[in-house]
Formats: sequence, C-alpha cells, structure tokens
Amino acid sequence: MSVNNDVIENYINEIQPLCDGVLGEIQADALKSGLPVIPPQVARFLSALLSIHRCKNILEIGCAVGFSAALMSRYLADGGHITTIDRYDIMIERARENFRKLGLENTVTLLEGDARDILPTLYGRYDFIFLDAAKAQYPFFFPECIRLLKTGGVMLADNVLQNGRIAAGRFEVARRQRTTHTRMKAFLDKASNTPGLESSIIPIGDGLLLTCKTGEYKKH
Repeated sequence: MSVNNDVIENYINEIQPLCDGVLGEIQADALKSGLPVIPPQVARFLSALLSIHRCKNILEIGCAVGFSAALMSRYLADGGHITTIDRYDIMIERARENFRKLGLENTVTLLEGDARDILPTLYGRYDFIFLDAAKAQYPFFFPECIRLLKTGGVMLADNVLQNGRIAAGRFEVARRQRTTHTRMKAFLDKASNTPGLESSIIPIGDGLLLTCKTGEYKKH
C-alpha cells in the first residue's frame, strides 16, 4: 500500500516499467506471488539514486528473495560488492537461487542470521546501506548502520511511514502495531535530529528515509 494518492501511484507505475531481463522476471514473479519485494516506484528511485554515484561496497539488511540486492548490483563500481543479511531459511533459499540465475555468486555475499547479531561483527566501511528488514528493529539497527557507513555515505530505509500510521497517536494505532509504531517514531526522530547526519523522509511507496553521514557520529 502506498501513502500516495492511488491515481498518482497508478500513473507512476504506468509510465515506469519493471526491470528488464531475468531480473524483471524475478520482480514480476515476486509481485504476483505476494513475496516481500520493494514496490516498483521504490525500485526506480533506488536505481536512480545509485546511478548518481557508483558504489564500491553496499550493505543490505533484509535480503528476502534477493531482488533488491540484484538490482543494486547493476550500479556497482567496477569490482564492487554487496553484503546482504537475512534470517529466514525460505527467503535465503530463494535468494541464493536467484543469485545463481543472475550469475551474482561472486558479487553478492549472503550472511545468514539475525542482523542484530551480525551487524556488530562487521567492520568494513560501506558507501551505501539499504535497510529493509523487520521494522520494529530499525532503532536497534540504526547505530550499527551509521557506524558502518563511511563519511559521505548514504543509508536508505524502507517502509518508514507504516501505511500512514506513523502520523497517528499511539492510542489511535491497533494494539498489535504499537511497538513497531513507537520504535519507528524513535528511529525517525534519531535520524532526523542527530548531529553528523542529514536526513529526509520521502513519501514514495510506504515511505523512505534517506540519510547521509556528513560528519562524526557518536553512538548514544
């Protein structure tokens, strides 16, 4: 579901095609089957963003079927690499199959397990981080993501507007959604008000947070 007007969303989807080739087949199959995959307008935004500056090292949290990692691989600098993380066996199996189809076994490294356990073990510096995992975990991922992001690097977080619920008060949200609602608000507040970060919330799809690490970040 998009936070935008349905007429506008339909228009955008009509004029911006799905990906081509095998990647497009993977995208279409995931959308048809209801598998977790970024919506087409987010895919187009991601493509445009990564076209501006070719990244050498990308980190993704939330691999799912591997579509977004495969999409990002199209925009890597020569010799670039993607590290992606997922914890669900069924998604890991699908992703590895898709990476094989696309010949990306040496371009994408898939780490299996909980990102909260894996992120503290990473010590590289990444040009770009794409965060698209369990939404209630975003505040816990955030400090590790910024630590791993090089100065001048960019983090993009998906689904931050929660189908528009993010603007509601806590008691206007269904009880089962309140933890995620509270944590997402804390995540957005932290990203928007931390020295050394410049952030913008973009109402594409279910909402994106774009954050650039402009200076020194101190973990609190």
